[in-house]
Amino acid sequence: MPRARAEVLTAEEAARYLRLHVKSIYRLVRERKIPGQKVGGRWRFHSDALEKWLKDERLQSEEQGIKHQREV
Repeated sequence: MPRARAEVLTAEEAARYLRLHVKSIYRLVRERKIPGQKVGGRWRFHSDALEKWLKDERLQSEEQGIKHQREV
């Protein structure tokens, strides 16, 4: 079965998708913490890339929690 193409989101749509304030989206992309691309002077985000970022962040948080538990 062919894979659906990733949806391209505006900053406002990405904020709703990630349940963040749009200012947080701009800060994260400026700090290169989330993947984004400027097109015509406006930021665009691929939903697949944001989904991967969310999963990576969750895994990193879990690893830090396990490390912290070992240190206690």
